[in-house]
Amino acid sequence: MSSDPLSAAAPSDSRRRLTALAVGERARVDVVLADDSISRRLLEVGFIPGAAIEVVASMWPAADPLAIRVGGSTFALRRHEAERVVIA
Repeated sequence: MSSDPLSAAAPSDSRRRLTALAVGERARVDVVLADDSISRRLLEVGFIPGAAIEVVASMWPAADPLAIRVGGSTFALRRHEAERVVIA
């Protein structure tokens, strides 16, 4: 069994993730997946259901990390962290 907390949900989970947004696109948080320290931290800093988010930058190479605006703050998230955020 994989140690990745998202691996069990990922193959059959077709919900749209934060990583699918392009720079300048906006969405709302639907849910933060998994129940670990990274997911709890995302919730603590404002990635709560209904929160408006915007991708403000994508770094080179490989678009990692992403700069995400939530509320009045901007955060740099690695792709594996942003992958936990399901958007509506």
